[in-house]
Amino acid sequence: MEMFIENESKYSFDETVEKLSESIVTAGWKVTHIHDLQGTLIKNNFDVLPVKVLEVCRPDYSVKILSNDSERIYSSLMPCRLSVYETADGKTKISRMNSGVLAAQIGGVVEEVMSMAFSDIENILKQYIKN
Repeated sequence: MEMFIENESKYSFDETVEKLSESIVTAGWKVTHIHDLQGTLIKNNFDVLPVKVLEVCRPDYSVKILSNDSERIYSSLMPCRLSVYETADGKTKISRMNSGVLAAQIGGVVEEVMSMAFSDIENILKQYIKN
């Protein structure tokens, strides 16, 4: 299985970011931050197509990992991230890490939590992915 997943969105770039953010919150998750990578690079005199990275978190999942010293090493994988970007051919794409694959290699509480998180996010994304 691939470590990263990419799908084409049914919507434009801005619509995808807006609708996806709303769906994440509706599903009980939090959007903790949206990084505007295009905006950051423009401020540094570089020009790229639109890219926004959504940091998303579900506190009741996070606490299961962060409560134990033995699992805190995996905090660098938190929060979950989704990237929405526009390609040169005008398509809007959504990418994310296949945390289910990574989680299976770790096992234990981390596998349980990351597998649930991956499943939740994939279910949210279904309505945005172009078939």
